[in-house]
Amino acid sequence: MEKAEKICPVEFTLALLGGKWKLVVLYQLSRGTKRFKELEKLIPSVTPRMLIKVLKELEEQGVVHRELYPVIPPKVEYSLTEEGCTVLPLIREIKRWGSSYLERVPRAENK
Repeated sequence: MEKAEKICPVEFTLALLGGKWKLVVLYQLSRGTKRFKELEKLIPSVTPRMLIKVLKELEEQGVVHRELYPVIPPKVEYSLTEEGCTVLPLIREIKRWGSSYLERVPRAENK
């Protein structure tokens, strides 16, 4: 009988939510339902193509809900799913740590 391969929870989480933009998008959606253009304005350094890719991946992973309204012009809104909301404590802690770290460590541009 083969030994069951153990999956590292940290590695699994990073594979699921890793990358430059996923947590940033989830953070913005934690502040309420957003349309694509709103997310573009809130995250100006992400390209539209990358934002589309990230939203699609998050939707496929079950953490973001995409609501398409049957109107002309088309209206699409993004929000966190119930599963997506379970990530909020992690995002809040990352934000808290990042804010604290920025206060303690001089930034490269200030050197």
